[in-house]
Formats: sequence, C-alpha cells, structure tokens
Amino acid sequence: MQEHVSDPYVQRAQKDGYRSRAAYKLLEIDERDKLIKPGMVVVDLGATPGGWSQVAAAKVGRAGKVIALDLLPLQPIAGVEFILGDFREDSVLVQLEERLGGKQIGLVISDMAPNMSGIDMTDQARAMHLAELALDFSVRHLQPGGAFLVKMFQGTGFEDYVKLMRGHFARVVTRKPKASRDRSSELYLLGLEKLE
Repeated sequence: MQEHVSDPYVQRAQKDGYRSRAAYKLLEIDERDKLIKPGMVVVDLGATPGGWSQVAAAKVGRAGKVIALDLLPLQPIAGVEFILGDFREDSVLVQLEERLGGKQIGLVISDMAPNMSGIDMTDQARAMHLAELALDFSVRHLQPGGAFLVKMFQGTGFEDYVKLMRGHFARVVTRKPKASRDRSSELYLLGLEKLE
C-alpha cells in the first residue's frame, strides 16, 4: 500500500485527473508509436478503472469512438461506451459486435489480467488465455493496417504467442513503459499494420 501511495505515477495521475497510473503507460507507447488517431474506433479490453479509456477518448475526439469492456463496473467517462461483462463469454462478444455496428476497429488495447492466485504456473496460464482471446478478437475485427496492444507476462507460452502475432501483423514489437514497475514481469506486445 505504501508503495502505491508514494508511487510518482500514482501521484501524477491524481494531479492530472487520470483514474490510474496505467494512463501513462498508454501515453508513452502512443507517443512513440502514434497509435491513436482522431476519428478512430478503439476497443479497450479490461478497461476498469478507465485510465486507458480516458487517454483513448481524448485522442480520438468526438468523431471517434471508444468501446470499453470489463468484468468490473466502470464509472462513466465522456466519450466512452461501456459494456459490463466477461470477455470470455460469447454473449458479451455479441454485445461488443453490436455496439460496433459493422464499423472496423483501428486499435484494440488490452490491459486485461486475471485475478492473481500467487501460483505462477496458474497465473501465467490464465494471463495467456486472456491474451489469446484478445488476439483472436483483434484478428477478426481490426481493419487492415490496424494495431493491437496487449499486456503480457514473460513466461511459458510467451515466445509462441509472439510467433502467433507475427502471423497477423507486419511488425511486432515489445514495449516496457517507464510507468511499469521494474519488479513486474509485465510488458506490452504491439502488433502494427494488421495484415489483410
């Protein structure tokens, strides 16, 4: 708790009006890779508490659309449509597809993580399952040339996942933003220029 309270990114988020320190991860990656463009459709998987959705909504503007999804409720954010539900359930995917109304997505961002049990093998398998679902969704719904950003944890299955992503994107790069805690094994994989 003390680490959280004294975290400079937590303090900065409170000052800047972001809901979480995670906003700075997306801001840094976007600054480097120019992912979010005005008028774009963005889907935010695992959105609560909403830091990434806030960043995306501000950058896509009124002409764009941000659809956020999470198991946990999300306090409303201007310019963000929210779906409460489990991404692993077909009925929730159907809701998401209905909200898209046939529009193709320019960017899928996924900061999803399972509830951690403390058992590394179990946690890694659960995290990998969520990442695989997010990739599958992206492959089906991203427009050609679109991008996919996903949180990963290094461990079993990581290299295979990178290979899988390379089959669908022209470039796959790794990002470890400064706002990620050093001791965390989290990093982000970014698939750029989705192939036809």
